[in-house]
Amino acid sequence: MGKGGSPRGRGEWDRALPGLSETEGAEPACVSECWSLQLGRLGELQARNGVASSLGRRVGREGSSDQGRERCATEEEVSREARAASLRNLGGHTTGMLVSALLVLLFCLRGHAGPSPHFLQQPDDLVALLGAEARLPCALGEYWGLVQWTKDGLALGGERDLPGWSRYWISGNAASGQHDLYIRPVELEDQASYECQATQAGLRSRPAQLHVLVPPEAPQVLGGPFVSLVAGVPANLTCRSRGDARPIPELLWFRDGIRLDGTTFHQTLLKEGTTRSVESILSLTPSSADDGATLVCRARSQALPSGKDTAITLSLQYPPVVTLSAEPQSVLEGEKVTFLCQATAQPPVTGYRWAKGGSPVLGARGPMLEVVADASFLIEPVSCEVSNAVGSANRSTALDVQFGPILQARPEPMSVDVGGDASFSCAWRGNPLPRVTWTRSGDAQVLGSGPTLRLPSVGPEDAGDYVCRAEPGLSGLGGGAAEARLTVNAPPIVTALHSAPAFLRGPARLQCLVFASPAPDAVVWSWDEGFLAAGSQGRFLVETFPAPEGRGGQGPALISVLHISGTQESDFSRGFNCSARNRLGEGGAWVSLGRRDLLPTVRIVAAVAAAAVTLLMVIIGVALCCWRHGKASASFSKQKNLVRIPGSSDGSSSRGPEEEETGSGEDRGPIVHTDHSDLVLDEEGALETKDPTNGYYKVRGVSPPTSPNSCVTPLQVKSPGIFNLP
Repeated sequence: MGKGGSPRGRGEWDRALPGLSETEGAEPACVSECWSLQLGRLGELQARNGVASSLGRRVGREGSSDQGRERCATEEEVSREARAASLRNLGGHTTGMLVSALLVLLFCLRGHAGPSPHFLQQPDDLVALLGAEARLPCALGEYWGLVQWTKDGLALGGERDLPGWSRYWISGNAASGQHDLYIRPVELEDQASYECQATQAGLRSRPAQLHVLVPPEAPQVLGGPFVSLVAGVPANLTCRSRGDARPIPELLWFRDGIRLDGTTFHQTLLKEGTTRSVESILSLTPSSADDGATLVCRARSQALPSGKDTAITLSLQYPPVVTLSAEPQSVLEGEKVTFLCQATAQPPVTGYRWAKGGSPVLGARGPMLEVVADASFLIEPVSCEVSNAVGSANRSTALDVQFGPILQARPEPMSVDVGGDASFSCAWRGNPLPRVTWTRSGDAQVLGSGPTLRLPSVGPEDAGDYVCRAEPGLSGLGGGAAEARLTVNAPPIVTALHSAPAFLRGPARLQCLVFASPAPDAVVWSWDEGFLAAGSQGRFLVETFPAPEGRGGQGPALISVLHISGTQESDFSRGFNCSARNRLGEGGAWVSLGRRDLLPTVRIVAAVAAAAVTLLMVIIGVALCCWRHGKASASFSKQKNLVRIPGSSDGSSSRGPEEEETGSGEDRGPIVHTDHSDLVLDEEGALETKDPTNGYYKVRGVSPPTSPNSCVTPLQVKSPGIFNLP
């Protein structure tokens, strides 16, 4: 087939099949009629060939009956030639008919699917930018009739320049079937559905939708181009894009070319459903470092991929930003220090406040503070608070003050069962950090260093006081020691105390000392026929009371006393057991009662009394001699060997004249009580005393003078009655 679509060798088709040309261009409904006509013609030709064949056979049969052998042979040869010719004719006609039938079939098929008008190219959906040019292609084959375009079903016209549509025209080679629709410049009203139609062939293209893109306008940031914010206060920045941008633009936030997160997107629609505006809200909490920062809101879409930007500048109001310094930062205790408080703020600073350890420093108002450093500045920092109209800010700093050790936590007493672990802790504060050592009270050996002392598996021998000691610092100040007692819980330790010997049938007192931690449940005295823990029982009485001071680390001490009234012989021969029990066990000790005899005691007392009397007599004698030394010789000679022993207890002795003149009640000596062994009778029956001075003084008992004025009275001796002899 050529470019024009005409069948190749069309004259041959007309000659082979007369009347077939009339069917060209017919509709497919005529195919069956055409096909029946041609089959009829083929049947007629076959019938003609059959008649010829039968005639040849009949002529052969007639010749064979009347002629001779020679004629028969000639006729047979002629017959064979005739049959061969008939067969050739029949074969030729049959072949011709078959070819004709095939040609008819092809012609009928050509009439159904042949080169009828059709689309070579149809328009597709198109996206065009507002103001640009749009082209919708359309190409037809085997069609040279009228072509037109429709817009939303409205025909634009059949002329190629499309009168009445100034921005529309049809372009392309019409002879080759090209009918493209052009629109320039594209406007919003051009957004529609377009079709290319071949009206005479009844052909319509598929609809093609033209979409018009409208670039977004530059967005607007509310409050821009300078937005005032408060540092530290959350804020929202709103970027808005208005207009008929298509599609809906995307609003993005940037800072220094970096996209910011934390935005929300919102769009507002008109009643008819078209977009009126879109908004993007950026939530942020600015800081003082954001003052003067530039933020960009960008609106972009498919119509404008690069987008349009709107920039704003942040203007921040912020509370003071404070810097606090100390000069010098490291000092010795007692040195001066200057603190300097500097601040930047918008709006400006309105006031300063100073504090130390949270307590205001009275009188400090400006940006500078001078103090004398001590140890408290290490743990109680100095703070400076600066204020302005927006708010306030506070900064603090601690000094590096060097000072000697100060005890912060004393070690606590501990009570541990025997075999358990014990530990003590103490805390010293100092700068530099003091060295802490542990010793036992009264012992210089260092048991450990550091804030904690651990004693594993303690025994009774570990009980006692432990000392936590810190050495003085570089300044020589501070330091000291703190003690704590370790009590080892163990079974009671009972010790018998010394008890004084007792007289038979007299009172007795037995004592024991009990050390126990924990304290014993009771202290029990037991003997052969009984026991007693407290109170009285017959001749026995038990008292238990705390000792004045316990033994270090062995728990509180108790003294238990067993009183016995009216001792018996058996009390001196048996033992008394003092025992105590606590939750860890039991301990006890045996206590025996010593006996005291009466006679040796009386002798000792008598000897002591005699010695005392003798000494007293010597003193009195010396005093009397000295007192009488100045008297007349006659009077002195009469009584030189007499020593007056002051009168009896009833005061019946008489005085001499001299004594009455010079003596007084104070001159009487004390009554001397002596033992009977100090007195003996001489050969005349006179009472004579032993001379305890071995003759130094002559002491004699004389008869009372007949004169009533004599100063010497008979010696009256009385038994002292100190002891009751058995």
